[in-house]
Amino acid sequence: MAARGRGPAAMTSFSPREIPFSSSGSWFGFSPVVAEGVWADDVHLVSHQTGMHPVLRLVPTAGHERAGAAVTATPHRLTWAHGDGRIDLVYESPDTVRVRGRGLGLRVLAADPVLTPFSGPYFYQDPTDGSSVFTVYQTGRRYRITPLGGCAEPLGDQALGTAERGVVLPDDAWEIAVEEYETARAPYASRAAFPEVAEAARDRFAAFAGAVAPWRGERTPAAELAAYVLWSATVRPAGFVTRQAVLMSKHWMDKVWSWDHCFNALALGDGLPGLAWDQFRLPFDHQDAAGALPDSVAHSEVLHNFVKPPIHGWALRRLGPAAGGDPAGTYRLLERWTAFWLTARRAPGRELAHYQHGNDSGWDNATTFDPERVVETADLAAFLVLQMRELARLAGELDDRPAAARWTAAADRMRGAMLAELWRGDRFVARGVRSGRTWSSSSLLDLMPIVLGEELPEPVSAALAARIETHLTEYGLATEPPTSEHYRDDGYWRGPIWAPSTVLVEDGLRRAGHTGLADEIGARFRALCEKSGFAENFDARTGAGLRDRAYTWTAAAYLLLAGAHERVAARSSAIPR
Repeated sequence: MAARGRGPAAMTSFSPREIPFSSSGSWFGFSPVVAEGVWADDVHLVSHQTGMHPVLRLVPTAGHERAGAAVTATPHRLTWAHGDGRIDLVYESPDTVRVRGRGLGLRVLAADPVLTPFSGPYFYQDPTDGSSVFTVYQTGRRYRITPLGGCAEPLGDQALGTAERGVVLPDDAWEIAVEEYETARAPYASRAAFPEVAEAARDRFAAFAGAVAPWRGERTPAAELAAYVLWSATVRPAGFVTRQAVLMSKHWMDKVWSWDHCFNALALGDGLPGLAWDQFRLPFDHQDAAGALPDSVAHSEVLHNFVKPPIHGWALRRLGPAAGGDPAGTYRLLERWTAFWLTARRAPGRELAHYQHGNDSGWDNATTFDPERVVETADLAAFLVLQMRELARLAGELDDRPAAARWTAAADRMRGAMLAELWRGDRFVARGVRSGRTWSSSSLLDLMPIVLGEELPEPVSAALAARIETHLTEYGLATEPPTSEHYRDDGYWRGPIWAPSTVLVEDGLRRAGHTGLADEIGARFRALCEKSGFAENFDARTGAGLRDRAYTWTAAAYLLLAGAHERVAARSSAIPR
């Protein structure tokens, strides 16, 4: 976990092995993570245009040999240090970095040494300005290195086939600019000295952190790093990404999935409502003719092979004032998304909608789906009830009383069917759509109808709360209890702790009146992030971070839970005693 510096000017430090070093708006970052689960020895410039691609390898040197430099980062500066030598890298803009060395050399080399007619890097010196340029098939972009001070020696100019290509910078003082662009741009012109560029980068992040976590302090030691994870994973519009978007990660989970985005929107909602609204709306920009949202959106692809659960009504209600200024447009989008579930995903004569696979639920391999995959589940019914309630509210705002009444009645019918058909007195069951058989599992997914909160009958919410408590480990809510025969430490949704399930359960428990359990779940998850960072998910027995280690919905969940806790604490301290 990050170490917090001392003094008012200090910023959180972190390892780029865990969290990529990047800047809001940029499509590239700096990290030794070069593919899913693959860590290289050296930091690479990794681009996320057309996918995740390591482009340049940055090798610090001393006396013409590779130096075992220590690499650290703060939100505005990446540093290599070895003996008395030091290299610093800062973002000047989303597509340009400045790199400066004192007492250490640097070799900036193509990550892939092989150029073929269809892949790899081509490298040449541009005769117009003396810069060195890589043009890379994998990203379809160019990477220009412009010397700003000291000596820069090119390697492999115009080489074909397999060759070492790049720029060599000596052990003395030097500085370069590195840019990512498309076909051509004017020669790089230095507009500010390195310290000024670094200070401007620091100020940009500080403004973001101040907006999304103004309450941060000693009781929330991970808040600044959580803000950085969101800020650094933000990209400017490009390709299929139609808005400024927070990717799930600038590691290999470099997409926007159509439920992950809701948690990021909520974390940004209070401080940056415009950016929050962009997060909420992005998947709706790719809503298909049937009204379905895509499974995911990335720079160069939109996938429709699965969908994600309809938590958007729940999220929209929580967004409050951040929820845009177009209630009519929002209503139409949410209406089409809901209609998809009520038409394409309801079998004839059935009130309840169904998933076609665990992937549709967001809980890909949860044990709920072991007997069958095409199933009616209570969590889906609960989400749709909340979504139809939100449609009724929006219709009321638009003074469409018939629509408001229609959605209210539809929500009542679905809640009634969920309780009548899937509740078994102490638990919910799932039902195979074709077979008609029912079963229960030990997955936390079966308990997700707690999101209905105050809409649940008290005996139902009490039974769900009691079962939820059996999933609570020292570190938070296990998606499969460790006592289950199906539990796996790194089993994705068959054991590990996840941020979205934590936030949804905590919110539902609180609205159902089970505030003590909600408080405990929130406290344990906050402590987990403060111990283990913002991984995609966590080992429920040890708290260790698993899979992608810089996941934005995890950081967003921390900000949501920590911010709510701090606001309650502030109100309590303001009450005269």
